[in-house]
Amino acid sequence: MKTGSAVAENENIVVQTAEKIFADLADPQAINRDKEGAWKAPLWQTLSDAGLPLSWVPENCGGSGASMAEGFGVLNAAGRFAIAVPLAETMLAGWLLAQANIPSPEGEMTVAPANPRDHITLNEGILSGRARGVPFANAAKHIAVLAHGTNGLSIALVDASKCRIEAGLNLAGDSSDTVTFDKVAPITHKPATRSFDPNALLLTGGVARSLQIAGALESLLDISVRYSNERVAFEKKISKFQAVQHNLARLAGESAAALAAATSAADALSTASGFNDEIFLEAVSAKIRCSEAAENGSGIAHQVHGAIGVTREHILHRYSLRALAWRDDFGSESYWAVELGRLVARRGADELWPLVASR
Repeated sequence: MKTGSAVAENENIVVQTAEKIFADLADPQAINRDKEGAWKAPLWQTLSDAGLPLSWVPENCGGSGASMAEGFGVLNAAGRFAIAVPLAETMLAGWLLAQANIPSPEGEMTVAPANPRDHITLNEGILSGRARGVPFANAAKHIAVLAHGTNGLSIALVDASKCRIEAGLNLAGDSSDTVTFDKVAPITHKPATRSFDPNALLLTGGVARSLQIAGALESLLDISVRYSNERVAFEKKISKFQAVQHNLARLAGESAAALAAATSAADALSTASGFNDEIFLEAVSAKIRCSEAAENGSGIAHQVHGAIGVTREHILHRYSLRALAWRDDFGSESYWAVELGRLVARRGADELWPLVASR
């Protein structure tokens, strides 16, 4: 049995490996200069060689068998580099397939649906339906699908080439596509366990995006502080001006709040034996707070940079636009705010504090 320190050390090794790969192959300045996207293939190959895209897949299903906590740490690091490859999506797809003991294939994957208002049906072994805003569907070789049917929930592995994919872009210019399953026969499908929560995919995806947003905000803060200590106006560094100091303090507060909410939700999911109201509260609260922080923090960072902050060539956009785009994946903040309100109303006033204090 691993001791607590041994587990923590192992998690650190996984995250440190990811950070080294990102630092070597996903430098934002180098990516900004690469208009052809030649950086993507070497990065993905190195991530795959390290087993990171299939972190959440057990070894008997073809993955590396890392813990949920380790995988969440990798995604937070990915957010700090604002990488634009389907790492989070492949990790989620592998996790979903593993819930039904379906082995994960090699290569890029994504998941569907990624919007809580979309539903895909599986009847007599055939998938039908449409999923909007599916991240990196155009780049994926396979899609892991959570489908509804007369016999309940099922999990399916689909060849992406069998689907009709309408290309779309999110705010950051990354793939966010509409996938139509027009009587598509999956490669394989299995029923989900009776205990599998219908919201599990959306909530896990929401926590993944929260950690990525928190990571991006950390980088926005670091870039803004560094710039304020370099930029001189009226013969002194702008970091000496009270207004700039106030903005940086606000940005630091947004970054800290996002990181606290996201890591708390990640810890809750990593240690939970299943999905319940307490996990729902953690995951939904993190997505709402991180989405708010993305909006507030991005605006502050660009304001600190002034005119240079609106130029396309500046790396600030890599972080701010992705943080803003990630708000909509796996349920927007407004959607989850309504769902959270319904949960509180359903449990009643007397249950509110016990629910909040349950963690």
